[in-house]
Amino acid sequence: MLVDTHAHLNDEKFNEDRAEVIKRAKEVGVETIINIGYNRETILSTIELVEQYDFIFGAVGWHPNDAHEMKEEDFDWLKEITQHPKILAIGEIGLDYYWDFAPKEVQQEIFRKQIQLAKQVNLPIIIHDRDAHQDICSILREEGAKDVGGIIHSFSGSMEMAKECIDLGFYISFSGPVTFKNAKKPKEVATHIPIDRILLETDSPYLTPEPYRGKRNESAYVKFVATKIAELRGMDVEEIAQITTRNAKRILKF
Repeated sequence: MLVDTHAHLNDEKFNEDRAEVIKRAKEVGVETIINIGYNRETILSTIELVEQYDFIFGAVGWHPNDAHEMKEEDFDWLKEITQHPKILAIGEIGLDYYWDFAPKEVQQEIFRKQIQLAKQVNLPIIIHDRDAHQDICSILREEGAKDVGGIIHSFSGSMEMAKECIDLGFYISFSGPVTFKNAKKPKEVATHIPIDRILLETDSPYLTPEPYRGKRNESAYVKFVATKIAELRGMDVEEIAQITTRNAKRILKF
């Protein structure tokens, strides 16, 4: 019983064997996958996936790297898409200061507008945060994101940031990097935060965990993330799977 709370199964890297990848996830006990649509093209293909597979649900939003391309009519379209019964969240949204595809001011404006949209439609949000920890927390606070809560996807921040995000009503999701030998911060956070705020994900096809680091990631590999967190916390992996599944159902309401 596992939930992959963040996957990109509509990525072109799966074009040759998507059905087999999804089948392998089911075979290792992944009972639910949340697929992420982050621009117009991937939102449309996410809808196709959730309508094809009963255990795949979706989240839709505008990625910060595409923020400069989002127009006013896209907000209206996005609001309409959120009415689909299998769309559970708005995301991934947030800030990415590592790449410079979109100016910071534009990213912040689009991020704020999507938080406001989430509050309108009463859906949680899924946050992309890359090298923008302070601004993420400030905007979440200023926009009252606690009203809907959500998930900090593939968490890479400090223990202090994790505590602040939890206080704001967010869950902390861990992906492949928590299995890396040199990943001190994710391991510290995964070890010490309240267990009722931990989620698992793959971000497949990216961020592949050990022992497959460097290869294409897939939803079946969420089991390696679960195993590492169980090891860090001195718990049984089945118990981690059950708890994180309950956590996912609580925030995403599926």
